[in-house]
Amino acid sequence: MARFMSRVWCKVESTGRHLPIVLNAFLVFSITAEVSYLVLVEAPFEPAEKKTEWSTIWKAMHLFAQYFMLGNITWNASLFVKTNPSIRGVFLGGDVLGQGWRYCYSCETHTPPRCSHCHDCNVCVLRRDHHCVFFGRCVGFRNYRYFLTCLFFMWAGLLYAVVMNAEVFIVILKEGVTFHSVMLLLMPWIMLVSGQVTARAFAFAFIADTCVVGFLLVAAFLFFHVVLMLRGQTTREWYSTRKPYSLGVLANIRECLGKYWYICWLCPLIPSPLPGDGINFKVTGPLEPKK
Repeated sequence: MARFMSRVWCKVESTGRHLPIVLNAFLVFSITAEVSYLVLVEAPFEPAEKKTEWSTIWKAMHLFAQYFMLGNITWNASLFVKTNPSIRGVFLGGDVLGQGWRYCYSCETHTPPRCSHCHDCNVCVLRRDHHCVFFGRCVGFRNYRYFLTCLFFMWAGLLYAVVMNAEVFIVILKEGVTFHSVMLLLMPWIMLVSGQVTARAFAFAFIADTCVVGFLLVAAFLFFHVVLMLRGQTTREWYSTRKPYSLGVLANIRECLGKYWYICWLCPLIPSPLPGDGINFKVTGPLEPKK
């Protein structure tokens, strides 16, 4: 019985780890499908513009932009998950230990500066920033570029979806703001359960609300990590108010995005080698927190 319960618990735990990734993917593709429908069927929103030549060009441009962002999101997310930022398979320098090195009792090895142990991944991670719950992977030295660019295109895609849904509701509200339309936007679940709206209207309202909430959350998260990148810090260093590894704005960007930082964000396949090795860092300030 104990063995059976242990197996069940292991399966539940494994499913729980992948659940955020599944929900994330479901939301991304649901939003993409909804916006594609708006572009192909509903837009342009003015009846006089629907049969013009510009309408076809407008739709093609919007679909290209939408699927370009979707491709970047999925590709960067895939590379982020596949890229291992841990110390596994990395030669850490043998007996030559410098300032900032520590001993990890879990991994039973000395670890370099800015490296810390992740209890979720059960391994030390080079230049560890944080453990990303949505992807089940730590953000670290090798995969920070993919994490940041994925975050950027998620923000851009949600902004695009918010604008498209806003145009739809502006057309609806031109006919008059009613209590029914306001309640549909604010509480679509209640309206659906009470039988006040159709499943189609609920789906549009729910996805529109999800886009707005998601846009605000991703925008805040993206802004925070852009600030960290410009300051040459990790999340852990931000909390301790330390900035000992800042090399200047451009050098800090290159440390995160690589040599070709100005273009690599357009496509994850563009090679952009990182200037360091994730083990040795140039110290430009005090390592200890300010008192």
